[in-house]
Amino acid sequence: MGSDEAYNFVFKVVLVGESGVGKSNLLSRFTKNEFNHDTRTTIGVEFSTRTVQLSGVTIKAQIWDTAGLERYRAITSAYYRGAVGAMLVYDVTKHLTYESVERWLKELYDHADPHVVVMLVGNKTDLESERSVPTEEAKDFAEKKGILFVETSALESTNVEAAFNNVLAEIHRKVNSKEVVRGSINAVSLNSSKAENTEENKPCCRNI
Repeated sequence: MGSDEAYNFVFKVVLVGESGVGKSNLLSRFTKNEFNHDTRTTIGVEFSTRTVQLSGVTIKAQIWDTAGLERYRAITSAYYRGAVGAMLVYDVTKHLTYESVERWLKELYDHADPHVVVMLVGNKTDLESERSVPTEEAKDFAEKKGILFVETSALESTNVEAAFNNVLAEIHRKVNSKEVVRGSINAVSLNSSKAENTEENKPCCRNI
């Protein structure tokens, strides 16, 4: 377990999308390099961290997974609060999960930081023979919305690392370029001596 001085930034990234698209396995593949074939839905919010080196800085990724809440539409603004990155996941073999992407995107923009970095993720590319969402269609949608796009397989570990690292790198770029000037910037920068109190004393949590 590293101390607070062991990293420069903490970035909160949320996983959103319909139930059963593989969000939990994307999380466990990235943070623990594990894949769980038991697809039983967990009720609650799961949360894992992983520290990565990007562009010469150490970033602690704090990744939140809705873990089944989506089916009850019970995801509250508290889940999104402080999130500076989001992976919007659908299943490439189930077109219905892709059709709901626009609704998830709206919910995300309604509740998360206005500068949130969003990546559209088409998961389960290992089931290519069952594909129902063409890559080009999703890519065009992402371009139109100005968000990142990638296709992954949590099972085969395809593009999972790259997906998370690209989101973290883009968040870091925004922070560096001062695009993120208020709100979450106070929550994610740990360069001050009061780093360990950042969670408790977040100035971002007042509604201004």
